[in-house]
Amino acid sequence: MELKGKIVVVTGASGGIGALSAQMAAERGAIPVLVARSEDKLKAIAGSLPGEYGMYRCDVGSSAEVEETFARIFGVYGRVDVLLNNAGFGRFALTPETGIDEYEMMMNVNYMGTVRCTKAVLPKMLEQGAGRIINVASMAGKIATAKSTAYSASKHAVLGFTNALRQELRGSGVTVSAVNPGPIDTEFFDIADPDGTYVKNLGGMIMKPSYVAKKIVGVMESGREEVDLPRWAAWAIRAYGMVPRLADRLTYKSMSRK
Repeated sequence: MELKGKIVVVTGASGGIGALSAQMAAERGAIPVLVARSEDKLKAIAGSLPGEYGMYRCDVGSSAEVEETFARIFGVYGRVDVLLNNAGFGRFALTPETGIDEYEMMMNVNYMGTVRCTKAVLPKMLEQGAGRIINVASMAGKIATAKSTAYSASKHAVLGFTNALRQELRGSGVTVSAVNPGPIDTEFFDIADPDGTYVKNLGGMIMKPSYVAKKIVGVMESGREEVDLPRWAAWAIRAYGMVPRLADRLTYKSMSRK
């Protein structure tokens, strides 16, 4: 898909990889439509975009707001060519220290937010016989680690939804992709790791957001079904999948960096 002139909706577009993906898509001639909860942050991001853009304040954790927002988007543009489901958050803590409300919030935003936005665009995409749905999941959705029970569970759900939907839509002209990044140097860790312990322990393993955003825009263009980031992690995931229980026993200490 050539992005020039395409309507690209990005949720969680007020910062990090969402904002950078929107900017990179705009540089390729796309019309990015920014969606996020913070109107002030959206305005700041939109000011740096070249060419035409759209901007909508919306909480993907609310069905009513998602329905209203996408109705407005379709009212203005008539279609959505690419949906990047990027909105999400995490908090790392041991299970006894994680409240039920936090499990519910992460599942509601990370997973149900993806479902809500996907269902909002899918009928029109099927009608036009074309479209791309890209869900930002996580390496945590494939390899869960200590102190991430709530976050990992929500991202496992995103991957399950993505994989099943891909099978449903084969031959329809609508592609479904998952991007599974490891740790990225963004504001995500302001909530997930407020004291900075995890980021410090990661050292040079943390990725630059520009690197991840570039890969995401590549998926917009190619329709590639799945991308694991960083590249070496794809091999680690395959090895883990072959002997998961042995891998758990051998690596749980080295993987517990939170």
